[in-house]
Amino acid sequence: MPSTTRSDTPRLAENPALSHGLKQRHLSMIALGGVIGAGLFVGSGAGIAAAGPSIVIAYALSGLLVMLVMRMLGEMSAAYPSSGSFSAHAERAMGPWAGFAAGWAFWVLLCTAVGLEGIGAAKIAQGWVPGSPQWMWVALFMVVFLGTNLAAVKNFGEFEFWFAALKVGAISLFLVLGVLAITGVLPGTDSPGTAHLGPFLPHGGQGLVIGLLASVFAYGGLETVTIAAAESEDPVRGVARAVKTAMWRIAVFYIGSMAVVVTLVPWNSPEVVARGPYVATLDHLGIPGAGRLMDVVIFVALLSAMNANIYGSSRIAYSLVERGQGPKVLAKVSGGVPRIGVLTSCVVGFFCVLLSYWRPDDIFPWLLNMIGAVILIVWIFIAVSQLLLRRRIEREAPEKLVVRMWAFPYLTWVALAGMATVFVLMARQPDTRVQLYSSGAMTVVLAAAGYAWQRVRARR
Repeated sequence: MPSTTRSDTPRLAENPALSHGLKQRHLSMIALGGVIGAGLFVGSGAGIAAAGPSIVIAYALSGLLVMLVMRMLGEMSAAYPSSGSFSAHAERAMGPWAGFAAGWAFWVLLCTAVGLEGIGAAKIAQGWVPGSPQWMWVALFMVVFLGTNLAAVKNFGEFEFWFAALKVGAISLFLVLGVLAITGVLPGTDSPGTAHLGPFLPHGGQGLVIGLLASVFAYGGLETVTIAAAESEDPVRGVARAVKTAMWRIAVFYIGSMAVVVTLVPWNSPEVVARGPYVATLDHLGIPGAGRLMDVVIFVALLSAMNANIYGSSRIAYSLVERGQGPKVLAKVSGGVPRIGVLTSCVVGFFCVLLSYWRPDDIFPWLLNMIGAVILIVWIFIAVSQLLLRRRIEREAPEKLVVRMWAFPYLTWVALAGMATVFVLMARQPDTRVQLYSSGAMTVVLAAAGYAWQRVRARR
């Protein structure tokens, strides 16, 4: 009977029917803007309120973990470009069950996120047009992105290019204004010095833990560039560029902006949570129209994430089906696009929106808990896959190691230890414990289903 512990079958090869319509400029900007997610703008206020100025340490620690994950993922994606990304790598390393579990768990996460980001963007649009129903805005966004993603992959790339350009421009301007204010150069402001940086740990270690958990999940979305690379003009070069610049992007955009916020604004200011840290900081600097400006930026960040998740979910599903792990209809390609997959992802996302109206007290919260820790589970699959695949690549095709994990295997083990630590911290917090258990249960069920299917295929 064939081995059921690994899969190097031809089915892992990508269907040539997928187009390669993403240009290098698209991929570069997706990599640059993908690191600036809606979580940075929307969720960082609660982390600051819990951790105080030590939120900078929280983002630095989680940022180091993310850098290691991106390096590992980049190594495998440069060696084996695939729209299945980590799911395909997990299958190569551990067998079809691993690819099945990682891929479908991530697909559920992305489809649910499409609906959540649509709801977030609709709330902002509703504020601009009072009295308009939220569901109408979500439906409009869905139709727009459904149309662009169905037409051609270059449309997705073009939308993300301009979305990312606006996000990068906004956060860069924020950082410049913040540094000028800190140094006392900005007209009308005095340098606050270190007045707002104490106490550094206002709620002790517990507050730092809450801030750390909030920061970890703010980094979600970095995986999109390795999925998109498979449809670019030069997948290997695109992945290599994106991964090699990940360090400074994380350091500047995340850690840098948190440092600016806690230096300029008191960490316990109610405005940090109520209006968000970026609006609170711009208001503190007396920038006119700061609230409206940041509403636009957050709106764009949400639409960007929505667009990226529609794309990513359809490609993950396509790759899974190509490897014999899903309904064949999802891999049907027309015009270089898996259109049924795109449509299915949008329908599932909109159904999640309807659940938020129909069952807001039971099914919808259960769904949110189920996806709460999926990104961390995916990172575990990435680390274990890289640990197993690196030796195989060195032995069979060393020329494919265009990107190399630093200090292998030591930093891979450090990353796994960091992920295990985050798991333990989640299990100790009431709010995150249920997310950890729910996501873990879903992954176990998917892994069992994948293993059963793997055994059936082996017998055949």
